[in-house]
Amino acid sequence: MNLLKAEIFLYAVDCGSLSRTAEVFGYTPSGISHMMSSFENEIGFPLLQRSKTGVIPTPNAKRIIPMLRTIIGHAEQFRQTVCEINGLACGSLRIAAYSSIASQWLPEVLGIYHKLYPQIRLNLFEGVWQEVEAYMQEHRADVGLYSFRKGITHNWIPLREDPMIVAVPLDHPLAKQAEVRLEELKGESIIMPAYGEDLDVLDLLQRSNIQIPFTFHTLENYSAMGMVEEGLGIMIANELITKGRTNRFKILPIYPEASITLGIAVSPESMQAPAVKHFIEICVKTLREDKFRRDKEAVFE
Repeated sequence: MNLLKAEIFLYAVDCGSLSRTAEVFGYTPSGISHMMSSFENEIGFPLLQRSKTGVIPTPNAKRIIPMLRTIIGHAEQFRQTVCEINGLACGSLRIAAYSSIASQWLPEVLGIYHKLYPQIRLNLFEGVWQEVEAYMQEHRADVGLYSFRKGITHNWIPLREDPMIVAVPLDHPLAKQAEVRLEELKGESIIMPAYGEDLDVLDLLQRSNIQIPFTFHTLENYSAMGMVEEGLGIMIANELITKGRTNRFKILPIYPEASITLGIAVSPESMQAPAVKHFIEICVKTLREDKFRRDKEAVFE
């Protein structure tokens, strides 16, 4: 089996476009199309369903995609290890992260990483908890940066605690307070990101034994903040989400205090890749707060 064709096939599946795949790998669209046809002949059955809007994997292709990801992952680790032995840095690193982490933390981390290892290709995917976890479970990402939840199956390296907050319009009666209890939000119009499935918020409400209906559902936290600014409702979120923008709303700490643990998830297999190990080292050195520094390899049981 041709590993390059397999890698290009997986990229086409992930991005849904042969044209985009051609741009990334430096081929013409017709060259990529011919390569995929050749790969299908080599495998023995169709792999991609083509349409005007892009490509999707066939049912038979979906059965072999997890195995192909494992094969390509091991091949990438082999290539990186050989490069490291020879005193070189090469390969790729796939990172899945919360949008807030991608915008607030990763620019500094990736800047340091790129200066040290300029030959490593970086791929960044952003999403809510369920999307980042799916990237990890399906081996589409080498590392994930998001919040810890019980039952997570990856190795976990904590970085920082991030307090949960409530964002309210400036003219809202709650804006006059220094803090807010979750009980005070009953009856308010609540804006919920992640299409109503923000697990960090849902976990907080479950731990507090509070049920609050959500009036508005959005995909992105930034859309939700815009709705708060316009006075459409109130938002519960972790504080990092609100950093780095000029807000026209007030941020209230929750009483009693509540927080989530943000950190790095990595599979034992990915941990062996030099590109992944170097990235984690930089993240820990750059981002980890003092309370986690005594155990540099701390993981949650």
